[in-house]
Amino acid sequence: MAVAATPIDRPTLFFYALPAFALAMPTIPVYVYLPTFYADSLGLGLAATGAVLLAARVLDVITDPLVGIGSDRIRLRVGRRKPWILAGAVLAGVALVRLFAPPDGAGTGYLLTWVVVLYLGWTLVAVPYTAWGAELSPDYHERARITGAREGVMIIGILAAGSIPAAAAYAGYAERDGLAAVAWLAVGFGAPAIALLLWRVGEPARREAPPIAATTASPALSEWRSILANKPFLRLMAGWFVNGLANGLPAVMFPLYLEYALEADAVERGVLIMTYFLAGVLAIPGWVALSRRYGKHRVWCWAMLLACVAFVWVPLLDARALGAFFVICVVTGMAFGADLALPPAMQADVIDLDSMRTGRQRAGLFFALWSMSTKLALAGAVGIAFPILSAFGFQTGGANTGGAILVLTVIYAFAPTVLKIAAIAIVWNHPITARRQTVIRRRLDAMAGRVELR
Repeated sequence: MAVAATPIDRPTLFFYALPAFALAMPTIPVYVYLPTFYADSLGLGLAATGAVLLAARVLDVITDPLVGIGSDRIRLRVGRRKPWILAGAVLAGVALVRLFAPPDGAGTGYLLTWVVVLYLGWTLVAVPYTAWGAELSPDYHERARITGAREGVMIIGILAAGSIPAAAAYAGYAERDGLAAVAWLAVGFGAPAIALLLWRVGEPARREAPPIAATTASPALSEWRSILANKPFLRLMAGWFVNGLANGLPAVMFPLYLEYALEADAVERGVLIMTYFLAGVLAIPGWVALSRRYGKHRVWCWAMLLACVAFVWVPLLDARALGAFFVICVVTGMAFGADLALPPAMQADVIDLDSMRTGRQRAGLFFALWSMSTKLALAGAVGIAFPILSAFGFQTGGANTGGAILVLTVIYAFAPTVLKIAAIAIVWNHPITARRQTVIRRRLDAMAGRVELR
């Protein structure tokens, strides 16, 4: 019989979650401000900027499985996950500063080079970091606590970063000055946070059971076949990808919708963006508590449905309807908190199923595939939305027709609603519940023994 999992202690949880603050600080600048900054302020245009960011994402996804497999299989004296995180933090820090403090005349080549370096650094950090979190506890509910803490700190970092461009605009500084400040603050906070993570948090000892069965297929082919046979994982990743598109479209459209459809000024845009993320971080403890009672997959579906109920009202808003849109930001932000906290915890559960079937620990590879899905969804959002806007005559920095504004609104609100409904249909009957995960863990304990922190 399995021994009950010991809850992760608070200092370990704190030092594990702390780097998420710095890792999240560039999120708003990169996904929300960067496209419009290079397309509008630097004059590259919507179509060219969208094409560059899509190309960078396509190159980026190639590195995910390589990093995931490497961090699973290569173990140095300091651990499996830590060396990759250290190398990635250095690359990402340099690229971030270069992207948001560009020289005069920076063009598409400059943007492509440093976005690729940034994405590589981010991958080197994010894949081992999230896999490490999944390994900190084998317990179904404790995993939601770990991911909730990490993603809550991440949203606080997003809020901190989001307030800087707004404060810079209010003080009369140019947009590029605020973005450069975000980059330097992320580097300044991230360096000590990463150091504390590597020093204070131990990696779980790697104890694998012997392979379950021999096969005549090549090891690589056998490895991918076993992944494709993990139906709960495929179902979860499909739901995550569709929901990622649903979140990515409004994320890249947010500043354009606020400026051109709602006619909000720079300070109002900053306040609304901060409201969205603040609602998210405040809602995370509630979603985690609900998941303990009703299950992670069902609560995640409820949150996606809540976002749909809020989004359907957006096409009815007139210009300057800021009060009504404030309420929508609160509701959709709350739903976003569940998107951050619950699916990664569910991912850890489907990895247990793989370990039970194969006798191997491959959290890095699975979170790499998860990361690929996320990146492809975000790339699809940028690569689809910007060319469509351009095709319908939408232009930044000038007057737009009612038809162009309508297309902007449909991409921002209607398309995400349809996608989230599809994601709910995929996830609703997700098979790994708390009861089934307990059975899986008991079998893993019988196969390989308890996994203890060093």
